[in-house]
Amino acid sequence: MMLLCALLAPCVSLAQQAPQPALGTTKLTTGIHVITAEVAATAHSRMVGLMMRERLMPNHGMVFMFEDKSHHCFWMRNTLIPLSIAFIDDDGTIVSIADMAPKSEASTCPPRPVRYALEMDQGWFAKRGVSTGKKISGLPPR
Repeated sequence: MMLLCALLAPCVSLAQQAPQPALGTTKLTTGIHVITAEVAATAHSRMVGLMMRERLMPNHGMVFMFEDKSHHCFWMRNTLIPLSIAFIDDDGTIVSIADMAPKSEASTCPPRPVRYALEMDQGWFAKRGVSTGKKISGLPPR
């Protein structure tokens, strides 16, 4: 959930009522692992993100795509499942990975400006040996 939403009170009450319908997906890969990722490429889809979802299917997540590189920060208000987030450079290199707790308003931000973020079930990256410096292939074009 983007921190920007904190400034927009109406979006919080609207977004917390129900999960957004499933978004279009893309296939991402990292090493031998294939990810089915919903693509959040609009301000609204990024704002709602995975809020109010009760679970993710195995190897499923959400990729957030921004128009500009920036320190895009995320929070977990109204997100019910624990997630891990990878912040990703334009070339697919993972800049950082962080775990995020459900229903937390703590901000999670990348260490430098990025255009992409990928949310997966908490621990997904660690369980597969996917770490900072590894590549994610198949990111949607800007």
